[in-house]
Amino acid sequence: MRIAYILNTYPQPSHSFIRREIAALEAAGHEVLRFAMRGPEGALVDPQDQAEQARTHYVLQAGAARLLGAGLKTLGQSPAAFGKALRQVWRAARRAESGLARHLIYLAEACYLRQRLASSGVAHLHAHFGTNAAMVAMLCHQLGGPRYSFTVHGPEEFDSPRALSLGDKVHHAAFAVAISQFGRSQLCRWAAPEDWPRIKVVHCGIEPAKFPRPSALPDGPRRLVSIGRFVEQKGQLALVAAMARLRDSHPDLHLTLIGEGALRGALEAEITRQGLTHRITLTGWVDEARVTAELSAAHGLVMPSFAEGLPMAVMEAMAAARPVIATYIAGTPELVQPGRHGWLVPAGDVAALAEAMAALHDAPLARLEEMGQAARARVFERHDAAHEARRLADHMQEAAAL
Repeated sequence: MRIAYILNTYPQPSHSFIRREIAALEAAGHEVLRFAMRGPEGALVDPQDQAEQARTHYVLQAGAARLLGAGLKTLGQSPAAFGKALRQVWRAARRAESGLARHLIYLAEACYLRQRLASSGVAHLHAHFGTNAAMVAMLCHQLGGPRYSFTVHGPEEFDSPRALSLGDKVHHAAFAVAISQFGRSQLCRWAAPEDWPRIKVVHCGIEPAKFPRPSALPDGPRRLVSIGRFVEQKGQLALVAAMARLRDSHPDLHLTLIGEGALRGALEAEITRQGLTHRITLTGWVDEARVTAELSAAHGLVMPSFAEGLPMAVMEAMAAARPVIATYIAGTPELVQPGRHGWLVPAGDVAALAEAMAALHDAPLARLEEMGQAARARVFERHDAAHEARRLADHMQEAAAL
């Protein structure tokens, strides 16, 4: 089956799960064409991401003249379909903060994509995230392109469901995908009840082969690692505050923050203010091999998120047989069971977060090993990338057959 993926920005270091999903589909014998509106904002450090960038066609690189030409050509060839798509754009723009002009750009992008797909043999179009890529996919279908689906991750989509026309996107899709049962419940809030059956759950996946033999937990002072973009929803500032609470009682506890983002300056300033420069290390974005090495050197992962979908970092830590400290939000409790695989704390509760970090620090190594092995077994059972890609492909083939 030939499939086209459409994304806003691709690849990105924080979206390795999309790369893995595509790779699993290709390993199963499907051909995947990659389209994105724009390329990554900064330099990519992972060779796998660099390879994906070379394989991706960037729509906006076509330029305004070609996009406008695609729109005019579509209007001339299919005026009824163009009119239908234009009415959809008008309805969506009235709900959205971004306004009509941006939605007209989405329409031009959809016209261009429709032309690119016209003789490609693509049987299905899939978008990741329920934002502009899903809008372009929906408009492309309304212009006569292939049936489409889209995966919603959260939390951004659930912050602005009306502005994103989530209900319309579900209604016109062959199916919609949530990455957790929680995510599915949120889509059901904004979709018509008769559309609920088309909302599927397909988990993001990891590649078990990349975690063949987890390293033993290291001896010596306890180390924690946290992985994620430095943005408000990830809660790293609360994590610094928790480390400050443990400064005197647990002076040998060390934290490594892997990631990058708009809050880096604020994090560095707070780390300095709290006198934690020797206790907290910031690495920036690193490649997959470095992430694996940091997990191997750590005794656990801590994710203090305020809002999430279902963090890939949690899955990777569990695959590496590391216990997890995370928050009771979104899909995380569907994967992490407190007491078996680590600790769950209320989001934003710095005291509870510090208590969980202290508990991990104080736990016998054998107990942490037991938690890590249980976590590894659970994530392999629920989040195998190859298995989840097969489920996604089955949904696509069913849609293409209709």
